Amino acid sequence: MTSNMAERARGHGPRPRFSDSPETGLGTGTLIHTGDGEMPVEYLCAGDRLISRDRGMVRLKSVIRRRAMVRAIRFAAGCLGAQRPACDLILPAAQPVLLRGKRAGADLVRADQLADGGDVRELGRCEMVLHQLVFDAPHLLYASGLEVGIGLLPAALFTDAA
Repeated sequence: MTSNMAERARGHGPRPRFSDSPETGLGTGTLIHTGDGEMPVEYLCAGDRLISRDRGMVRLKSVIRRRAMVRAIRFAAGCLGAQRPACDLILPAAQPVLLRGKRAGADLVRADQLADGGDVRELGRCEMVLHQLVFDAPHLLYASGLEVGIGLLPAALFTDAA
């Protein structure tokens, strides 16, 4: 990751408050680390054990699936570091992503804050099937190798998004 990306991601004011939003979720085909290996998000169901960065193994309470028109951001494989993500990945613009590294430290930012027109590119409004994973508490999960916030949704930044 370049320092320019870290500067753009950090340049959006004070730390956001967090709450749920319909503009987040994981697209069909996103691989999630589970207790049984990687599995596409569309095959997950209540009771599955997923591997989180913050708590280790966590049990999935439910999955909400819906079709929505959202601003989409495409992450090229490896654009944020080795295997981060492991393959090209498309996320809704408001989806929280964990940005970490020597220059950035560790910070949770919206996917669209990382768009640079190159390896992280805005695709405009796209229809996506979004899979929102529900837990008893917020978690950081591995989505195709990229760490994303689930239940940690930056509501304060939604009004800034176009």
